[in-house]
Amino acid sequence: MLNRKTFARNACRGVCWGVWVMMALCTGKIFAQVPPKWELRGAWIATVGNIDWPSKPGLPADRQKAEYVQLLDSLQHLGINAVFVQIRPAADAFYPSDQEPWSYWLNGEQGKPPYPLYDPLQFMIEEAHKRGMEFHAWLNPYRAVFNIHTSKVAANHITRRAPQWFLTYGDKMYFNPGLPAVWHYLTGIIADVVRRYDVDGIHFDDYFYPYRIPGKEFPDQLTYATYGRGMSLDDWRRHNVDTVIEMIHDTIQAIKPWVKFGVSPFGVWRNQSRDPEGSQTYAGQTDYDDLYADVLKWLRKGWIDYVVPQLYWEFGFRAADYGVLLDWWARHTYGRALYIGMALYRVGGRGAWSDPDELPRQLLASRSYPQVQGQVYFSASVFYRNPLGFDDSLRHHFYRYPAIVPPMPWKDPIPPASPRLMMITPAEKGFTLWWENADTTSQVKSFVIYRFDADDANPDFNDPRHIVAIVPDISSAEINHALYHVTDTTAMADMNYAYAITALDRLDNESVPSAWLSVWPRSKFEYRLREHLYPLKNISMLDYHTPVLTHIPISVNMDLWQSSSPSRKAPASRRPWWRIFIPWHKSGQ
Repeated sequence: MLNRKTFARNACRGVCWGVWVMMALCTGKIFAQVPPKWELRGAWIATVGNIDWPSKPGLPADRQKAEYVQLLDSLQHLGINAVFVQIRPAADAFYPSDQEPWSYWLNGEQGKPPYPLYDPLQFMIEEAHKRGMEFHAWLNPYRAVFNIHTSKVAANHITRRAPQWFLTYGDKMYFNPGLPAVWHYLTGIIADVVRRYDVDGIHFDDYFYPYRIPGKEFPDQLTYATYGRGMSLDDWRRHNVDTVIEMIHDTIQAIKPWVKFGVSPFGVWRNQSRDPEGSQTYAGQTDYDDLYADVLKWLRKGWIDYVVPQLYWEFGFRAADYGVLLDWWARHTYGRALYIGMALYRVGGRGAWSDPDELPRQLLASRSYPQVQGQVYFSASVFYRNPLGFDDSLRHHFYRYPAIVPPMPWKDPIPPASPRLMMITPAEKGFTLWWENADTTSQVKSFVIYRFDADDANPDFNDPRHIVAIVPDISSAEINHALYHVTDTTAMADMNYAYAITALDRLDNESVPSAWLSVWPRSKFEYRLREHLYPLKNISMLDYHTPVLTHIPISVNMDLWQSSSPSRKAPASRRPWWRIFIPWHKSGQ
């Protein structure tokens, strides 16, 4: 990911796009907004250079696991529902692989396995799913050696096995993007991960052809002479990257069509001075012209499912105004998902970034566009610092209610069957809901618990304030023929509630809600009993619905009955007797 200093050095003239910023972005209105129900809330977990995890190379396996769990717990506490974890920084692996060696940043020596031996990728996926988070496997396709002067590569590293595939540029070594053998090798790496692991997505960042080094040309002229086929050098380079993106898309679709494929490009596709379709920016380097990443083509072709442009600049930045770029990307989604890459790492820095409202304003601005479906923050460990109180803003305002990752109907528009809410039982604190999964496709990944006032005649399932919890389906309940259950500990003792549950599949298609079940506090039930039974008639009836055939203790306190004179109880000989009839449907409903 390109840092601000590099960008500023490469950027020239600027534009101040300040009019839009006047749209109700004062602090009070920022915090008054109700968060959306559908929103991806993500964080990048960078492993290169041990930026986020693990804290240093060579830690024992239990320390690595503990640090990762702590990081996920902190993200979950903030409302994060997706993580983008770097598992292949430089032709190495954070998982056991027959093709590439263990990463130096995991174990302190490339090719050395963790001790005791475990599969970090499998562990990371399982821990994310336990917390209801999507797991996107982040791979760097072309970077092979991070630093040719200091990096020590293992004997089985691909640069040793196939040195003819690589080019050195600056202090790094890269796969040669123009070689068909490289295309197939990279596609095979992705296929291996998708086939072996339950990832929710495959993710690339902005590193395609490397950022230009002033005065140095990327040394692929011989490859161009062999494979150029009459194209210009620039078009040929874009064709090379296009081909890999298309091949990976097709491979994922063939293996697991529900797995998402997304890219997080540099924030400027092209400057308007070079292309009328470009943004009103003045970037010294761009995706299309310098990194040879034609992201708009990938979106138009449907080769990627989502894009996360790295908009790491502030409102009013002369070379690349956040507001200008936000608006531009929102108008160029071509029906695919757009999330905004947010510069969390800059909060508390100089200039505009010393303003605690800068990032909150950016978040709110992104929500003003229906095309924007979420945010991803670089990077996860920065949250530990709570920069300028931004963690507090997320937890108490922006992400104070749970959110569901928006579905992708072009991949699968069919929702799962509704779960069956079977019963609600009192708990030491609150109520416990019991349900079963009615879907037979094995695609359900989680359940959404909704709670309303029992007297609400028009419940709004699009209001996240009614979501009690999103419960991941990680249990063996169905295998054991048992019921799923969760306790609503936030229920208030003196309220009467109505509950319903929905199911989410792998792509977050939401089912129709289950049938309702209502609960009354004991005092309110007794009040309704009196209300229905007095004054006594020959036959008094009270409807009380239960979802399943079960043991129900029923007691009638005869002292509750009163004669027409409230001050005098009837004699025992005149007290009524009761015959209780409880009809049941065969289905138990």
